Formats: sequence, structure tokens, C-alpha cells
Amino acid sequence: MTTQAAGAEISPRLRQARTALLVSFLLQGVTFALLVTRIPGIQRQYGLSDGSLTIFLAAVPILAGVGSISSEQIVKRTTPRSVLRIVQPAVCLTLVGVGLGHSLWALALALAAFGLLVGALDASMNMLGVGLQHRYGRSIMLGFHAAFSAGGIIGALLASGGAHLSLIALFGSCVAVLVPAALITGHFLAGPSELGHAVEEAVAAAARSIPWKPLLPLCAAMAVAYIADSTVSNWSAKYLTETLHSGDRVGALGYAGYMVALLIGRTVGDRWVQRFGAVLVVACGAAVAALGFGIAALAPAPWVAIAGFTVLGIGICAVIPQVFAAGGRLFPDDSDAAVARLNLFNYVGFLVGSPLVGAIAAVSSFRWALLAPMLLVLAVVPLAGHFAPAERQPLALDHASSRV
Repeated sequence: MTTQAAGAEISPRLRQARTALLVSFLLQGVTFALLVTRIPGIQRQYGLSDGSLTIFLAAVPILAGVGSISSEQIVKRTTPRSVLRIVQPAVCLTLVGVGLGHSLWALALALAAFGLLVGALDASMNMLGVGLQHRYGRSIMLGFHAAFSAGGIIGALLASGGAHLSLIALFGSCVAVLVPAALITGHFLAGPSELGHAVEEAVAAAARSIPWKPLLPLCAAMAVAYIADSTVSNWSAKYLTETLHSGDRVGALGYAGYMVALLIGRTVGDRWVQRFGAVLVVACGAAVAALGFGIAALAPAPWVAIAGFTVLGIGICAVIPQVFAAGGRLFPDDSDAAVARLNLFNYVGFLVGSPLVGAIAAVSSFRWALLAPMLLVLAVVPLAGHFAPAERQPLALDHASSRV
């Protein structure tokens, strides 16, 4: 068994590998934020209509899903570290491709590469994270995603500060730092000698058969949370610049405020749950998130909308971690399998959210478009009861003579 025994000392090499993975998540947060906060500039450079932009944005998560599935097959022949060391610098370089081109085919190629590579990056980073978590013997995954949020803040601020630059100047200067940082970090990531069979154990656990029905309310909450997330990441900058007539510098701050709220929430969210209970935290969080959408949709000025997106982040930050926690409570012996099922609805949310908001905005306005995710987020409130601690769910294989 490779899982670190509770209370056992963690080796310096494992701590080093954990730090390296935290840096990888942070670098990915910077890269992603640089791209999404400059969507208005990308649209102008390539002369995209709103309808064409919606199609391009919808294609990225589809390709990310393909990249994620493909990477799982590649990992079987190599290691997650090997995939991550190659893919992360390549993801950074796709920003240069976006910044250099001016024709639609060039943008299509750059975004297709970004989607495929970011899916592989997401899968390999989380595989390493799960493997390290098994070795640590306690939950450490939230810290990695907090690092992504911190990177998102840095990336959004860089985009805001470089709003006067051309896309290639901004992306090129950032990539000149990101690629060497990714290459250096890759040397310190965990490999087979540190993880042993921890990744394989996690994959095997995730493959166990568990029933869907108890998870469906949590799946719905996860999808809605990521619809909200994709709305901010894909459309906040465009809403601020076009509807509220801010400059690109201010337009990048909607995403920055949202990520600041996520980082704070992911830091203190466990304390909220311990004090008030998961049901109340999720219900209130969903209501606060809907309020944030409402503030943004009715905002008379850019700074009010930025405040709305920040309020949205404060509300939604608790929902996603508590979805995973509730799934783990339902199936304590097969929590990895439950988490794997629930994580699928991350992609569902992105596939629905971006086209939904873009389509509504195309036929009306972004103010009306923001009301759609607002109503969907409110639907999480009656689902909050499913986040209460519950007795474990019996599995058919519990009574079998052997387990997979």
C-alpha cells in the first residue's frame, strides 16, 4: 500500500514535489487568465462576430475533454509527470499562436491546440495531485486549486496592466517567463519513485461501480457552479468593455475580483462549514452567487459589475468543494470513484454555460444573458439538503466476495 500512514512523517522529496505541483497549478491559472481576460482584444484582432466567438469558445471545452481522455491513455504508457512536463510549456506557447495570427484559420488552430493541451494538462495535474494526496494520507487537493486561483489573479492583473499592449506583445512577454518556469518546475514533480502505485490505486478506485442516483443532485449542483464559472471566465471582460464601455484594463478586473473571492473562499470555506454546516453554507452561497449575478446584470458602471462578479465568487466558492465532500461522505469507501463521476460535470457546465450566455446575448443583450445563470444558481438552494451528512450508500459489491 502506498498511502502514507496517518501521522507518518512526510519526506522532504514529497514536500518538494507538492510545492512543484502547486507552482504548476499557479502557472496554469496565470495562462488561463491571460487568455480569457483578453477575449475582447482577440475578437477585435480577428474580426469575430459575437456568434462566431460563441462557437469558438464552445469548441475549447469539447477539445479539452478529448485531450483529457487522450492523456489518460498516454499516461498508461508513460507517467503523469512526463505528460505534464511536455504539455505545460506547450499550453503556454499556444498564447503566442493566438497573439500572432489575424485570420480565422490561425485562431482556430491556436485555440484547438490550447483546448487539447489544456485538457491533457488538467488531467495530468490532477492525477499527480491525487497521487500525492494518497501518499500524504490526507486531503491536500484544495490547496492545488487555490494555487490556480492565485495564478488567475496574477494573470488577470497582468492582462489589466498590459491592456495597452498588442496581444503578441503581452502574450509573448508573459510566455517568455512562463515557459522557463514550467520547464524548471517540471524537474521537481513527483514520479514513480515518489508516488509508487498511488496514481494507479486512485484510478482503480475511480473505476469501481457506484450507483448514479444518489449523486445526481450533486452532479446538478456541480454543473450549475461551472456554468457560473464559465460565464465569468468567458464573458465578464466582454460585458465590461462592450456593455459598460470600460477599457480593456478595467475589463480584466472582473475576472480578477472573482478569482480573489474564490481564493479567499477556498482558504476559509472549511471553517464556514465547520461552524454553520454544509447545508446552510451551500444554500446561502448559492443565494449570494445569484445576488452577484443580479448586481452585475443591473450595474450602471463597470466598478459595480466588478463588485457583482466578486460577490458571485464569494457565493460560488463553497459549492464546488462541498459537492466533492458530499460525494465522499456518500461513498466513503469509494470516494475517488464518486469524485471522478462528479468531476465530469465540470465539463458539462462549461459546455452549457458559454454557449448559453453567448446565444442569449446575441439575440438580446449581456444584461439579459447574465440572468440565465442567475436563475440556474438559485436552483442550487433547494438542492442544499443533499449536502447534509448522511449514512454511507450500500454498494452491490459490498456483499461480493471480492472487490475490483
